Amino acid sequence: MVLGSASLLRAGLVLLLAAQVFPSVSGCNRGNYETIIHELCLAKFKFNMEGLDRGLWCSWPDTTEIYEGLTNCTYQVALRMDCFWPNLVVDSFFMHIHQVYFHDCALTGRLLHDPPISILVPFIAVPVLITLLITTVVVWRSKRTGGVL
Repeated sequence: MVLGSASLLRAGLVLLLAAQVFPSVSGCNRGNYETIIHELCLAKFKFNMEGLDRGLWCSWPDTTEIYEGLTNCTYQVALRMDCFWPNLVVDSFFMHIHQVYFHDCALTGRLLHDPPISILVPFIAVPVLITLLITTVVVWRSKRTGGVL
């Protein structure tokens, strides 16, 4: 825990140094921005995610605060470094986060499965019965040619 705090302190100092060295008129320095979000934001995110049980990583209620903290961190660093947000660095950063931490999670936040049989049967039976009924009516009508012009 002390190691994580020291790393966060170091990343904070790097952020302050970057703000002093690169004045706002210079615009965004993508390399420094990427370094700072990795050292500051990712370090805090990793620390928080490792404190959470691995089985809860796909649970949105359990990870939403951690994820929002990561998002806010990247935004705040972008503001201080005069970078646009979101940007390509942030996009690739979050793609990496999702590949590492959320790659096994379903898109909806829950595992997909077949519906119950009570729901499935009507969706199968009704079209089959309608097809049989229409076929029967067509055959019956084709045998009764009388009265048709």
